[in-house]
Amino acid sequence: MASRKSPFFNTATTLGKIVAFFGVSALCGVLAAGMLVPAASVAGSTAAIGMDFFDALPAELKQEPLSQPSKVVAKDGTTLATFYAENRTPVDLDDISKDMQNAIVSIEDERFYKHNGVDLRGIARAAAHNFTSSSQQGASTLTQQYVNNVLINADSLKGVDRSELTLSGTKDLADKLREAKLAISVEKEFTKKEILQGYLNLVLFSGTNYGVEAAAERYFSVHAKDLNIQQSAMLAGMVQRPNTFDPLKNPELTLKRRNTVLGAMLKTKSITKAEYDKALKTKLGLKPKAVKSGCVAAKTANNFCDYVAHEFLKDPAFGKTEKDRESLLYRGGLTIKTTLDPRLQKEAEKETRKVIPAGDSSNMGSVIVTVEPGTGNVLAMAQNKKFGSEPDNSAYTTYNLAAGRSMGGTNGFQGGSTMKPYTAIAWLEDGRHMWDQVNAARDSYGPEFHWKASCMPKGYVSLDPPGYPVGNFSKGYKKRMTVDYGLYWSINTATVNEASQLDLCKIADVTKRVGLLNASTGKPMTGANPAFVIGSDPITPLAQATAFATFANKGEYCKNRVLTAVTDSSGNSYKVPGESCEQVIDEQVIANLNGTLKRIAGTRVAKDTISQPIAGKTGTNNSASSTWFVGYTTGMATAAWTGRFDGNAEIAGELINGKRYANPDSSTLAAPLWLDYTKDVIDYYPAESFGSKDSKPGKSSDSGDDSSNNDPAGDNGDNSNNNDGE
Repeated sequence: MASRKSPFFNTATTLGKIVAFFGVSALCGVLAAGMLVPAASVAGSTAAIGMDFFDALPAELKQEPLSQPSKVVAKDGTTLATFYAENRTPVDLDDISKDMQNAIVSIEDERFYKHNGVDLRGIARAAAHNFTSSSQQGASTLTQQYVNNVLINADSLKGVDRSELTLSGTKDLADKLREAKLAISVEKEFTKKEILQGYLNLVLFSGTNYGVEAAAERYFSVHAKDLNIQQSAMLAGMVQRPNTFDPLKNPELTLKRRNTVLGAMLKTKSITKAEYDKALKTKLGLKPKAVKSGCVAAKTANNFCDYVAHEFLKDPAFGKTEKDRESLLYRGGLTIKTTLDPRLQKEAEKETRKVIPAGDSSNMGSVIVTVEPGTGNVLAMAQNKKFGSEPDNSAYTTYNLAAGRSMGGTNGFQGGSTMKPYTAIAWLEDGRHMWDQVNAARDSYGPEFHWKASCMPKGYVSLDPPGYPVGNFSKGYKKRMTVDYGLYWSINTATVNEASQLDLCKIADVTKRVGLLNASTGKPMTGANPAFVIGSDPITPLAQATAFATFANKGEYCKNRVLTAVTDSSGNSYKVPGESCEQVIDEQVIANLNGTLKRIAGTRVAKDTISQPIAGKTGTNNSASSTWFVGYTTGMATAAWTGRFDGNAEIAGELINGKRYANPDSSTLAAPLWLDYTKDVIDYYPAESFGSKDSKPGKSSDSGDDSSNNDPAGDNGDNSNNNDGE
């Protein structure tokens, strides 16, 4: 609640005017004394006391860095988003038009070049005016206004809301004296040009637009150096009351104020009568250009931008606390260079919205995220849903569907059969082979079955009745088959039988080594339940793309990263995470795995329409609410996901982009999404050979392991029959 004004200082009353008049007279006396007038000439004890108070005031103005916008840029330097608390671009005085300089001096402080920071003549004139008139007139010089803005800037950098800071209309005598003494000090330290430059870079013009360069671009789409007479007059007129004289809100008032400034410019002979007459006839001539703040305002890669912001705010390299880091992001004038490749991002956004439009009646999501093998750089991150909060519009979401909850995303989506390669890796690491046979005919493991799990308390796990029944999507696959055949056709019973012969904890360890976590818990997967081997645990598209990039990089895992450099406006650099890679799987193991996965991508998915080496794995959960294809070349690994992000409701029969699918699986939407995108971008990054796998015995152990067989059911086996209480 605002405090009531004392009648003694309320200039709306006669008594207040009298008191204010004599108060200003006393102020003039103190200021005169402060400006080298001999103390003996200051009559009266009040002035002497005022002089003592004046002497005790600080004489040095501490100037903090100006609050400046930070920008997030792609790897090619194009701006993705701007973050600011104050939209400001500092410029030198030489980059501000002479008309603008003259306009601000003419209307705010016509004696700017004659006084030494405080204008006694102006104070006396204002006092006389305010004593005899119902309107009020200020007497602060440009230097005093500059001081005021410097003080406000310093406080706002400390986190104080500007609305709580002292502004020109709410100052008491002590504030005025402090401001005056600092102004005198500033005049001794800086030239008039330096003061004018500082003022024009600091002052508020409207809303969150600070400084003349930002204002020129906001209202006229020009640089400050190109402002003409009438444009300069309009901007100069705004600083007195930025909200009132906002041309977008009050054009008539702003025009009237502009013309007042033109009159002041004529009076100070900054312009000729002919220039005045010509400018007076012009309209405001606005060409507004808004610079919106944050990721919601980004024209592209909104969810990637949001991921970058989360990464920044979590990194102590940018400040001790999150509040410090947020202040740096919004006020530090940073250039945050990222890994995003706009070429890939453009195609990813196009394809995700082509497969499932943002506002589709199904309310399903689609995601593409691409990671570079060997660096971990996130090259693209797109989703069909628009980024933002529109409660009544299903086309929007604030969730980043590619990421986990701690990074602005979700609790993840069941990985389905994209998890099966990890069991194959554990199988190979156990000294076995892709041509080994497993008993895929077995479809049930009762409660008496002990699943080896060395990391669990008993060294094994057993499930409550009925144990673990396992089913396949299509009939005819419950038979003995090779590991290669089972992985190629994505047979649940084959993968589970492999797991039954292995240590579940070692399979879980494979997922840990490639950075894969349970997205719901944020922790590594465990061997507590065998269902995770066929995809019961939730994962994120980003994590799975990063993990599969390990397969593309001969077993070397690289942590994903989005930042490559962070610098401030002075060129100072902040430490960002570098490439962090580690060999986590033997190169020969990966070569053997890729022997199977490249046939899945090349033959089953691409149907030999891509000449470069590609590899990948399909994946679908029980209800098809989560379908995947995660594929890769040696130059890029991409996770394509489609499904529900608001639950696991059955998708069969759902109208999706105008079509109904009776038995949807990964081949329905996710695999075509990956394929179309990959065809668009494959030439941008290397696509070389994956290396040689171990030679296969001349005689197959099972006549059914020829992976060139026609697939009778599309994505066979990806619909995991997980009766595991997930």
